[in-house]
Amino acid sequence: MATRATVKSGQLLLAEPFMIDPNFRRAAVLLCEHDVEGSLGLVLNKLTGMGINDVLTDMPPFDAPVHYGGPVHTDSLHFIHDVGDLLEDSLPVANGVWWGGDFENLKFLITSGLLEPHRIRFFIGCAGWSGGQLEEEMETGSWVISPMDANYAFNSAPAELWSQAMFNKGNRFEIIADIPEYVSWN
Repeated sequence: MATRATVKSGQLLLAEPFMIDPNFRRAAVLLCEHDVEGSLGLVLNKLTGMGINDVLTDMPPFDAPVHYGGPVHTDSLHFIHDVGDLLEDSLPVANGVWWGGDFENLKFLITSGLLEPHRIRFFIGCAGWSGGQLEEEMETGSWVISPMDANYAFNSAPAELWSQAMFNKGNRFEIIADIPEYVSWN
């Protein structure tokens, strides 16, 4: 009998390759919170086509794209970064990845040049699951758990992230990583 992976904060959830839901098709989701009451994650590999200065007018000039974090709370802005020691009130999520923090402190770090665009990711919305819902989706095979690596968040091209993380799991996942996104029957 195969052992089931335990779902916990700080992991990467990879959508199974044929997931139909367009919000999560080929999604790589960083699980930021997970407990009995529910789960919250951020889709790392879907861009909105907007920059942070398009979304926030009171932000210092900063050339950082905004990602689609998920279909929940689409009026909210989240961010992850690798400067947890410098950004007050940020929460560690995974090794080398922090979530949120004091926004005025964030603007100071940007203005002073202590935070460069490749070290932070902004998200509109998030992915959310009620208590037990994510475990149910795991039981039906909707998600594959992968270890989170800070390079996925800050150094991987969004279009390649899902395949890269799937390939890095090894074995049968290397084959899954090569499955074309849209298969046609010729």
